[in-house]
Amino acid sequence: MTKADIINEIAESTGLQKKEVAVVVESFMKTVKDSLLNNKENVYLRGFGSFIIKHRAAKTARNIQKNTTINIEAHDLPSFKPAKSFINEMK
Repeated sequence: MTKADIINEIAESTGLQKKEVAVVVESFMKTVKDSLLNNKENVYLRGFGSFIIKHRAAKTARNIQKNTTINIEAHDLPSFKPAKSFINEMK
């Protein structure tokens, strides 16, 4: 399912215009991104899941093709963790 499909589904189920729904969906995604990137805050949606920041520690890795060692810096990654109720519905 694409973003356009989500917008179409919401527009059909609510009776709102696609342009209005598109603005709301874009605003939601921007708010989640801003919370994770700028504020370093996790986003919790009860019954759906959490958008969380996972920290990866610095480590050394190997480039097998060149037979060299690479230093990978510590960094943060966005991640989604589904809610238990959402996981149970999938079973």
